[in-house]
Amino acid sequence: MRTTKELDFQTRKISKLVWDYALPGIVGTLVIGLYNVVDRIFIGQVEGALAISGLTITFPVMNLVSSLGMLVGAGAAARISISLGKRDKQTAEQILGNSLLLTIILNVVFVTQFYIFLEPVLMAFGASELTYTYARDYLQIVLLGNLFVSLCYNFNAMMRSSGYPKKAMYTMLIGAILNIILSPLFLFVFKLGIKGVAWATVISMFIGMLFVMHHFTRKSSVIRLRWRNIRLHKKIILSIISIGLSPFSMQVAASGVAVLMNTSLLRYGGDLAVGAYGIINSILMIVLMVVFGLNQGTQPIIGYNYGAGNYKRVRETLYYSLKVATVFTTTGFLVGIFFPRFLASAFTTDTALLDITETGARIAVTALPLVGLQIVSSSFFQSIGFAAKSIIQSLSRQLIFLVPGILLLPRIWGLNGLWIAMPVSDMLAALLSIYLLVIQIRHLKKMEETLPLNVPIQE
Repeated sequence: MRTTKELDFQTRKISKLVWDYALPGIVGTLVIGLYNVVDRIFIGQVEGALAISGLTITFPVMNLVSSLGMLVGAGAAARISISLGKRDKQTAEQILGNSLLLTIILNVVFVTQFYIFLEPVLMAFGASELTYTYARDYLQIVLLGNLFVSLCYNFNAMMRSSGYPKKAMYTMLIGAILNIILSPLFLFVFKLGIKGVAWATVISMFIGMLFVMHHFTRKSSVIRLRWRNIRLHKKIILSIISIGLSPFSMQVAASGVAVLMNTSLLRYGGDLAVGAYGIINSILMIVLMVVFGLNQGTQPIIGYNYGAGNYKRVRETLYYSLKVATVFTTTGFLVGIFFPRFLASAFTTDTALLDITETGARIAVTALPLVGLQIVSSSFFQSIGFAAKSIIQSLSRQLIFLVPGILLLPRIWGLNGLWIAMPVSDMLAALLSIYLLVIQIRHLKKMEETLPLNVPIQE
């Protein structure tokens, strides 16, 4: 007998189903993005422009560390959706148990290495004598608590993929609200500076982790975390990693690109240009977090229906998410074009930093309307288990097209060349995504013809 959640996946109107699952994801990711941005606003206003630059230097390190979580969390979430679509609950629970152990092992091994070699890593990633202290003080604390962050994010994704989107949203809200409360408390009351912001992040994610882990120990959960499944199985680990490689590759590529961008910005524009990049990324984060939240909502819908053979609903979900994502990114483009200085003024009052940020933001958002399509496309292939195509798209925007631009365009236009490289890579990556999507959609239509389904739609 099918559960109510399974019937929803198979029969409910796509637009309503997408918003039921996407809205909690959007709220959750948007709140996470907002509290990261709020942290940067507090740091910029309290500690000054160089502190923003120092925090920007930490982005590549945090991306590398979080990529380990995405390797497990995103891959496990997609596999759980597909397994539940096939009504294979046992495999879904094995994935859950393997994910816990794999997350712990990866964090212990790699975070330890980052912590030991923190100073040379930060200097290589673009820190200067003026910004190193800020970056070090923040990362020394955040790295120690990264296991909590990884477990919170990973199992939140699996909570959502097993049919609990609202509860997954509450998990993110718990951590975000706590962080928004603790950050100013540690900054303004206890005078802990950038270290206080780091402690607020760690404490908040620890509480969020406790909430999400407790969910999977309850008898009422669709799938449960059982001791017998907390052991590594080669087949399951490989199935998780095969899909998780796409977001993992994207994060690793993003880290490499951020390092190259930071060092190039330091060369062509100095520490303030690095800070401007951090502010621009913060502005873009708000827009892109909405698209990521949309993807989190559509992933279980696409994964379940693909596993169940409902290929028409897979296409319908894809089309709808593409439309919604494009609306959001186009709105972000308009705001970035017309109000960049107003947005940047929330982070700093430094006139020189505001001037650099205003120019860079207007250039950087030029192709933003196309970015939603590219992100949705990559997530779509991840959701149906086509890891290679998802990885190709992830790497195209972050690595294949952007790196040559960073290396070549500043030689022609100086600092502006670095900003120009961003929309150029966005446009080229979007064209590649369109090409891959057209091929896959044709394939899905052929599969529909060989496996017709007459499923009533619930209005």
